[in-house]
Amino acid sequence: MIYIHFIINPISGSGKHKLTQTVLEKYFSEKEFKIVVDYSNHKHHAIMLANNAVAKNPDYIVACGGDGTINEVASCLINTKIKLGIIPIGSGNGLASNLKIPKLLEEATEVIRNGKTQFIDIGKVNQHYFFSNMGIGIDALIIKKYDGFKKRTLIAYIRASLQASLQYKPLKAILSFNNQIINSNALMLFVSNSNEMGYGMSLTPNASLMDGKLDFVLIQKISLIKQISLGLHVILKKKHVFKLAQYSQIENITFELPEKIFVDIQLDGEYHNLKTNKIEVVIIKSGLEVLTN
Repeated sequence: MIYIHFIINPISGSGKHKLTQTVLEKYFSEKEFKIVVDYSNHKHHAIMLANNAVAKNPDYIVACGGDGTINEVASCLINTKIKLGIIPIGSGNGLASNLKIPKLLEEATEVIRNGKTQFIDIGKVNQHYFFSNMGIGIDALIIKKYDGFKKRTLIAYIRASLQASLQYKPLKAILSFNNQIINSNALMLFVSNSNEMGYGMSLTPNASLMDGKLDFVLIQKISLIKQISLGLHVILKKKHVFKLAQYSQIENITFELPEKIFVDIQLDGEYHNLKTNKIEVVIIKSGLEVLTN
């Protein structure tokens, strides 16, 4: 019998998904599966629930939510033999989309029942993990503002982006990667493991979860008009690269922000404030086993 522990974020996406243990039991036969369900009640609660679940040694732990919920659950599975499952009920669902995990519940549960897995790379930022992307600069400010809206929708993301464009001041940063040092006056410092950020949008359409590399995007200070052009480029899901962006593949990178004491970042679409001005990003190759198509 396969033991599956589900962690559901009741307010993921619109908060109207109505995913419960009773619903899940329809898709998992008692003869084949033992299922346990927990519900997260607030930000970071899924971390506690996932750690408690890890102690019970299930075969799979399934994150039911968006990229933020997946990040909290998956971060607890590193260095374990427990496989991560995903039921994408969030607003953006970037990682699930990259893994080709369907949004329809019947099809997403079929992926879990089938039990097919693959290993994916992981990004690490100081002591934190990311599975899709991380960013310093304007995208961190966008997420900070996005968190202030009651509903996490694409319209709210666009509003947050416009507000951030009007308020953001370029960030002085010293970058060390691939045997070079760059002094930047940056609009955005973006590191991606995935080819999608969420809502089908991407700055790194050629990124892979399984190539042993992270994709780094540096965008230096640009005018407000060009910032709006960048925003439209992303929101309209243009697959060609933004001409003013510098792209590199890396295995590690260091950011030093001499004018800062603390640094705002976003990890998988969630806002964090790091109590340091030195940030190291590294890749952990094939660090997590995920149920996928």
